Amino acid sequence: MTAAVVEIRGVSKTFTTGRGPITALEGIDLAIQPGEFVSLIGPSGCGKSTLLRLIGDLTPPTAGSVTVNGKPARQARLNREYGMVFQAPVLMDWRTVQRNVELPLEIMGADKAERARRASAMLDLVELGEFARAYPWQLSGGMQQRVAIARALAFDPKLLLMDEPFGALDEMTRERLNLELMRVWRQTGTTIVFVTHSIPEAVFLSTRVVVMSARPGRISKIVDVDLPQPRTVQTRELDRYFEHITTVREALRRHEGAGPPDERDLEAIRAEGVAG
Repeated sequence: MTAAVVEIRGVSKTFTTGRGPITALEGIDLAIQPGEFVSLIGPSGCGKSTLLRLIGDLTPPTAGSVTVNGKPARQARLNREYGMVFQAPVLMDWRTVQRNVELPLEIMGADKAERARRASAMLDLVELGEFARAYPWQLSGGMQQRVAIARALAFDPKLLLMDEPFGALDEMTRERLNLELMRVWRQTGTTIVFVTHSIPEAVFLSTRVVVMSARPGRISKIVDVDLPQPRTVQTRELDRYFEHITTVREALRRHEGAGPPDERDLEAIRAEGVAG
């Protein structure tokens, strides 16, 4: 069997707040294979974004282990083996679109010609080549997210972590970007871990949907999505698509659990970098 890109074993995460410890995740075991598109879904406060941050070594686990490409998550981060895309594009308004995409390559010390070549290729991939000299503030929200995806792919990571990247967009733009992300995923072969609150989005995009319970977050069900590839507008009209949506929705209802912490706890947790 091919080695997993991500392997999570016995992972728990507890945060200390002014009102005592809060367990965000408990007993997480998950293996993600090369080329998979895995979505994490669950109620607000269930720890799905925390799990993504554990994979990206943005916060350490309290217990258990996380490996990426066979290495501890920290080493994978230091080796720049994954890219990340957040809900906000986090682009630099004073740099052109081209120079925003070049940024990680610049940090890694790539020469000017290589940076330009790779950035141009990634902008073409997300169909924004003609906007290379524009500035982020001149683009729509959906276009800015495509730039963020291009930047995350610029150094050819084997793993892409995406934390609700389309959550702030209108429904039509979101559906269009779902299709574009599917195209990019097929062309690059990158393994993707994707956090979303949208059941239809999770089903449309994924090879597997990981359903999480309310706090403390546990994996309550993993749904294998056997919809045909490539996914298209017609995919959303298939009976099987609606069957998968029902399966995920029922799994979420069965494991509602304790619910999210209250606002005072959330403020303390956010200070340590948790969401979702």
